[in-house]
Amino acid sequence: MNRQAQAAVLFLVGAAVLHASVTDLYLRYVKAGLRPLLLAAGVVLIVTALATVWYEIREHRASADRAGAGHEPADADDDGHGHGHRPLDGDEHEPLDGDGHGDDHGRGHGHGHGHREPRISWLLVLPLLALILVAPPALGSYSAMRTGTALQAPFGYAKLPAGDPVALGLVDYASRAAYGHGRSLGGRQVKITGFVALDRSGAPYLVRMALNCCAADAQPVKIGLSGRTPPVLRPDTWLEVTGRYTAKRTTDPVNGGIIPYLEVGSARPVPTPRDPYDESWNN
Repeated sequence: MNRQAQAAVLFLVGAAVLHASVTDLYLRYVKAGLRPLLLAAGVVLIVTALATVWYEIREHRASADRAGAGHEPADADDDGHGHGHRPLDGDEHEPLDGDGHGDDHGRGHGHGHGHREPRISWLLVLPLLALILVAPPALGSYSAMRTGTALQAPFGYAKLPAGDPVALGLVDYASRAAYGHGRSLGGRQVKITGFVALDRSGAPYLVRMALNCCAADAQPVKIGLSGRTPPVLRPDTWLEVTGRYTAKRTTDPVNGGIIPYLEVGSARPVPTPRDPYDESWNN
């Protein structure tokens, strides 16, 4: 891959990163706090591509100037041939190549094979096209039910905001219910959003995938649903659930972690949120 092609790929990658950063697409890959770094990376890639093109143009101009300066003495030579360009007769061809092809064969072989770039390097463009053309869905119930809950004991609990029901992140509620035994909830109603996952027996869970850095390390946090659950639940459907703390709990069959429950009072389907991942567990 020559420099022009490298510059083109760099420019396209930088443009794709900037496009993902200024839209919500980047949230499918990394946590929201990394947006400034992505913007900076996209700018650096584009500037590098432009600098590569400028350097290549400057180098070509310098080469052309050197070539022009080198031909001037040859033009002024009395014999009209210049130095190093005198035609060789038949006798002088023989020592160069015994098979009769002489210097032409060597030059043809060198120009035919000496400057080839491996075409496989263009496969580097395929991930770029995937990034531009295909927006991957956020991780859902399939991954959640095959991965153990990532719920961790918190260092403390923030004071609940005003209002009833109070809007809580799923991870926040799960921590208060599992490790604080609901005491910090004060008996209040809570409103939680997550997607539905069903275990092998058909028991429903409300889940949110939690991030450390990016989607590659996403892990689920699950709460069980009891009470007035909807009669028909489809996996990966996003629900806004209103309910109260219940002492009921179970253990995750994958890693033995605690899965608290929520006593459902009402539930309604909602669109997929702008940021499908929950980052509150490690903030």
